[in-house]
Amino acid sequence: MNPRLTLASSVVGAVIVALDGTVLTVAQPSLQRDLNASFAQVQWTSTGYLIAVASLLVFAGRLGDRLGHHRLFGIGMLGFGAASAGIAFAPGVGWVIGLRVAQGVFGALLQPATLGMLRAAFPPDRLRTPIAVRTAAIGVSAAVGPLLGGALVAGPGWRVVFLLNVVPALVLGTLALTVRPARTASPARLDVPGALLLALTLACLVHALVALPGWVWTASTAAVTGAAFVRHERRTASPLLPPSVIGSTAVGSALGMLVAASAALSGALFAGTFLLQDTLGLDPFRSALVSLPLAALMVAAAPTCAVLLRRVGARRTTAAAMTLLALGILVLSRTPATPLLCTAFALVGAGFGTVMVAATHVVVREAPVESAGVAGGLQQTAMNVGPVLGVAVATALLGTGDGPGLPLGVLAALALAGAALGRALPGRRDAAMNDHGDSKDRTRVPAQR
Repeated sequence: MNPRLTLASSVVGAVIVALDGTVLTVAQPSLQRDLNASFAQVQWTSTGYLIAVASLLVFAGRLGDRLGHHRLFGIGMLGFGAASAGIAFAPGVGWVIGLRVAQGVFGALLQPATLGMLRAAFPPDRLRTPIAVRTAAIGVSAAVGPLLGGALVAGPGWRVVFLLNVVPALVLGTLALTVRPARTASPARLDVPGALLLALTLACLVHALVALPGWVWTASTAAVTGAAFVRHERRTASPLLPPSVIGSTAVGSALGMLVAASAALSGALFAGTFLLQDTLGLDPFRSALVSLPLAALMVAAAPTCAVLLRRVGARRTTAAAMTLLALGILVLSRTPATPLLCTAFALVGAGFGTVMVAATHVVVREAPVESAGVAGGLQQTAMNVGPVLGVAVATALLGTGDGPGLPLGVLAALALAGAALGRALPGRRDAAMNDHGDSKDRTRVPAQR
């Protein structure tokens, strides 16, 4: 598959997953009434998906490194589209929950592949623009999703919402499976015990963060299995997480920034909804209009970030962006005026969009090509765990009765703490040296004596 078609597939795959999540939120009240479901059952339509996708992302990325990212992308797209079609015709909420879990499994297959394909198709010094395009497309879907979902739910009904992605998923999935993957001289062994331990750890962690009944037991289980996973990885000959990826300080810092940024954003949006509607008395439609600058600036920040990465490097770019994100959340917590609220959302969108492009660029670029799937899986795991963490923090602090101001202040502090991680990221000189003098994609030629 040529680079342009690879980029198009990566963008559409990322958009399908993002759009599915945003329109589901709009469709849930109607789904609950139509299927006579309880609130707990409706919650599981989201939680079941989150647990499935978060627990399998890293293993799916490793599987893509071994079998080919286009193949995993194709299987993931076909399965995701088929599960979506099944939800549209589901006779009961139990079927919806089960098919959402299936969507999570197939989503875990395709999401790391969207980044792994880019890493294999583009040289390191040309990854900025493809990742920026991908991020901008996700921003557009975040803006369009609620509006499109609302129109469909109000018109044909919630079932039509799940038919949106069926055709593009089937077409691109079939096309991806026609690509013959490049042969790997010595494919990495699959660390199945490590994959099972990591999957159980992440599944229990997500379960605990969404505060479902029994969260103490799942949190304890996550701690035990997490320790067992670390011990196993240190002893096995073929670890699930290669040292070339997790041994990189830059990659670890970039992943930490993605967790902090996505947690701050999602938690702020959750608390901001109560601020706009309960504290300030805005109706849902006006609240959506006030928050629209967030999506607009997120889209605009993506291409701007590609330029900043080239000129000043990831270190300064991410530190400034995280500070901007924190500032936007603080402004949101302090002002009732509509113009300043719009400004706050614009700052949040610009900061988050920039961090997402820059940190993702570091994770994908710093990883060797043969471990691109693992790097993509780690990036997607960070982007799934972060929002769950942010909403959990916001929910706990809103329960204190002090209003949205306290959780928004804490989330702004979290964003500022994430900015400190940017010190470990490469600067402009480091990036230039790696691109032009010591790229991981270039074969070293011994100096002649």
